[in-house]
Amino acid sequence: MNLRLACLATALAALAALGVAYYVQDFMLLFPCPLCLWERWPYRIVILLGIVAAISPSILARALLFLAVLALLACAAIAFTHVGVEFHWWQSPLPECNGILTPGAPLPMTPAKPCDEPTFLIPGLPVSMAAMDLLYALIFALVLLGYVWRYRRQAA
Repeated sequence: MNLRLACLATALAALAALGVAYYVQDFMLLFPCPLCLWERWPYRIVILLGIVAAISPSILARALLFLAVLALLACAAIAFTHVGVEFHWWQSPLPECNGILTPGAPLPMTPAKPCDEPTFLIPGLPVSMAAMDLLYALIFALVLLGYVWRYRRQAA
């Protein structure tokens, strides 16, 4: 696969993940918890890295794609944390998930969805959206890392 095409495919795959999240939020009316919102940030970074990599020289593009792999691994780490909170293995690291208000912060207009309450997207399939995100981010990172590694060896 062409390096520029791989960079654009990376940005589009991250955009697809965000698109699903916003579709579920806005059209299926399944509201995200604070950890769900944190899981979206790495995808935004990957979109930016993919676009910048597509217009960069090839050596810089490969480095940017490797940074995208690191961002996806960070996404997987956040999703793993979220899955652990859903299974009650540990408490959320975010104070707003644990019912702790930040001093001086305004009270929320509506209560947020609890982080330990899983959101199941597909009826009858007991896999939460956080678990789906964990799988997607890990597979995405591994495929992208494989491409960057293979492209590095081909370019050498």
